[in-house]
Amino acid sequence: MSNNFTDREKSFENKFAHDAELQFKVEARRNRLLGEWAGAQMGLEGDALKAYATEVVKSDFEEAGDDDVLRKVAGDLGDKSSREEIRAQMDTLMVTAKQQVMTELK
Repeated sequence: MSNNFTDREKSFENKFAHDAELQFKVEARRNRLLGEWAGAQMGLEGDALKAYATEVVKSDFEEAGDDDVLRKVAGDLGDKSSREEIRAQMDTLMVTAKQQVMTELK
């Protein structure tokens, strides 16, 4: 009986770790896509666009949640886009990112 409980507990722990890793990948992908979108709004192309997208991904490590990413992109875009437009883009890109990551896992 004790062994069953331990196996079940380990299974839940593994699922939790897998889900957390998956969520991290999806959010990182969403942030990269957001960086590409915002960079294009600023007229960036090629290596400059890729570098900016990487900066956006890294900005997510400043604090928990999405506020750090939103703040960075809003600050960089200035009056080119409102916070509401950026938030809507983040929501749309979260769906896209999830689809891309799930497709890659198949």
